[in-house]
Amino acid sequence: MRILGVDPGLTRCGLGVVDTASGRRVTLIEVGVVRSAADLSPHLRLLAVAEALDDWLTRLKPDVVAVERVFAQANVRSVTGTSQVAGVAMLAAARAHLPLALHTPSEVKAAVTGDGRAEKAQVQEMVRRILRLDAAPRPADAADALALAICHAWRGGGTGSAVRAQYGGADTLPRSTGGGLTPAQRAWAQAERSARRAGAVAPGR
Repeated sequence: MRILGVDPGLTRCGLGVVDTASGRRVTLIEVGVVRSAADLSPHLRLLAVAEALDDWLTRLKPDVVAVERVFAQANVRSVTGTSQVAGVAMLAAARAHLPLALHTPSEVKAAVTGDGRAEKAQVQEMVRRILRLDAAPRPADAADALALAICHAWRGGGTGSAVRAQYGGADTLPRSTGGGLTPAQRAWAQAERSARRAGAVAPGR
């Protein structure tokens, strides 16, 4: 499975793509940061992020998009821009007919470092180790995007959770019919529904 992680931010939006295989092994495909100048109009800054996302989706063809779930912060101006970029990322996934997963910062930190309150430096170092890199990805936004992708690879539950996340968030039951679903996604969705009815899958997973 190929995962695009998005760490939303208006000044710097981190993007990271990894491939995941059996045995929790993940491999770096590409990492980068989309920057937008503060003196640009907000809608032009969002356009720059949207165009970069479309380029990554077209070139790298991920199977799922994982975006950081945005929470309110003391800095309202900052969280507004972050939320807008997160919305752009979610829309890009929808337009590409890709599943979407949302992960909280503490969930990502716990998945990568084992500590939901880990500092950014710890996250960067663990991303470096997990991906077997010579140096930690910089800036921190790039490492955070990779951490999101790794989190989904390890805690998202694989392709099944990608289908669960497709329309409405990671905790919704997947739809099994309609446009935008591949035959494999329909099969996963139908299997997930059957498992839920049988009580084999705990609610909220």
